Amino acid sequence: MSPTLSTIARLAAGPALLCLAAAAFADDAAEVRALLARGEASAALQRVELALAARPRDVALRFLQGVVLLDLQRDEAALAHFTAMTQDYPELPDPFNNIALLHARAGRLEMARQALEAALRNDPGHRTARSNLGEVHLMLAAQAWELASATGPVDVALLRRLEGVRALLAAAPVAGR
Repeated sequence: MSPTLSTIARLAAGPALLCLAAAAFADDAAEVRALLARGEASAALQRVELALAARPRDVALRFLQGVVLLDLQRDEAALAHFTAMTQDYPELPDPFNNIALLHARAGRLEMARQALEAALRNDPGHRTARSNLGEVHLMLAAQAWELASATGPVDVALLRRLEGVRALLAAAPVAGR
């Protein structure tokens, strides 16, 4: 039995519809990014939530929602969001990197270090996570040197190291996204 023209038309339309759907998905993310770039984070959150209502398992949109929460400085919500992503997609390094950013912002440096190490276990070549791990190590060093300098006589060499690490940290904060 040969396929009818309408069957062939439906089969041919399938890939075209998939392409249109993929373009619409990309448009959602592009629109959210454009809103963020214009500083319209609240509108970006509404837009990403609308898109996620239609596609709740879309990993890229879910990640973008967390980025919007970061931009809105809704740190607790962003932390819960990225933590949920690590449970659903434990192989992805980027949610761990952003968890580290949030822990570092809150002064939880050991937790930030652990999150970055998890990101690097998932992707040893993740450049941002590797760089952020260096930043967190510098922060931990500064913390240790501040405690050391506060508990004894003045140590000029220690104070110089502390000044140096503070200058490095001021130049490049931990990066997310």
